[in-house]
Amino acid sequence: MRKLLVALFALLLMALSIPAHAFEPDVNDSFQLDVQKAIIAIKKADPGIEAFFNNAAGYAVFPSVGKGGFIIGGAYGKGLVIVDEKIDGYTSMTQGTIGLQAGGQKYSQFIFFKDDTAIGHFKRGNFELGAQASAVAITAGASADAAYDSGVAIFTHAAGGLMFEGSVGGQKFKYSPKE
Repeated sequence: MRKLLVALFALLLMALSIPAHAFEPDVNDSFQLDVQKAIIAIKKADPGIEAFFNNAAGYAVFPSVGKGGFIIGGAYGKGLVIVDEKIDGYTSMTQGTIGLQAGGQKYSQFIFFKDDTAIGHFKRGNFELGAQASAVAITAGASADAAYDSGVAIFTHAAGGLMFEGSVGGQKFKYSPKE
C-alpha cells in the first residue's frame, strides 16, 4: 500500500511539473509571432493574467492597436482568436470616439471569453463593446481584481504614445474563421 501511495504521489508531482500547454505560433508567420510577443509582454507585466489564459474558453489577441484623436478619434487593430491554444480565426477591431481627447497611442488588447456562449456571440459578428464596457489597463497585479462581465474580460497593455482622453465611443469586431 505504501509503494502505491509513493507511486501516486510521484505521478502527481510529475503532472504538476509539466508546463501548461500554450499557443505555439508558426515561426514563419510574423503576425503570429507578434501575437506571441504580446502574450509574453502582458504575462511579464502582470503574472496574475496567467489565470485568464488558463481558464478562459478562448481569447482574442490584438497585438498592436493604433489609436489617435483630436476631439474625434478612432482605433484599429487586427488579431487572432485562439481556442484550445490553436488559431480558431482572425479578427479585426475598429473603434470610434468623440469627446475631449488628443494624442496617439499604441497598445495591445486581449479579450478573454468565459465560455463557449461568449465565443459564439463573438464569432457571429454581433459583438460590440459600448461605452459601458471597461478594459483593465495592465500593471503589476491589475488582473487580481478583474472579473468577467457579460462573459468577457478585457485587458489592454500600453506599448507607447500618449493619449489624453475623456470620451465616449465603442468598439466593433469582425471575425473570420481559419481556413
